[in-house]
Amino acid sequence: MNNEHITLYGRPITKKNSPRIVKCGNYTKILPSKQYSQYEKDCIRQIQGSKKKNICIPVNMQCIYYMPTKHRVDLVNLLEATCDILVKANVLKDDNSNIIKGHDGSRVLYDKDNPRVEIEIQEILINEV
Repeated sequence: MNNEHITLYGRPITKKNSPRIVKCGNYTKILPSKQYSQYEKDCIRQIQGSKKKNICIPVNMQCIYYMPTKHRVDLVNLLEATCDILVKANVLKDDNSNIIKGHDGSRVLYDKDNPRVEIEIQEILINEV
């Protein structure tokens, strides 16, 4: 596998903020916020048509988030949302630790005019003992 580079434009949004509670008959379902659901749709639309495939080998996934404000944000929650989107878009087979071995180099930066996430997926060679 060569390194894969994906840029997703738009303000990165986490799944954990403002979830919706929906009553479905006798049980309750928790859904992500409307803002996250729209962000997910936009990201999947940007990925569609690319030649990215169901990556199932060990990789490091570096995500550099460019946020439109300097407000505090939780990097772990951003990574979780990005991983879930890449799985849903069939870029990654799964986001478990057998495939995503690390997020080395991931960080949050500021870009008021062009919020986005730049994703670099790099194969990791695992030495077995």
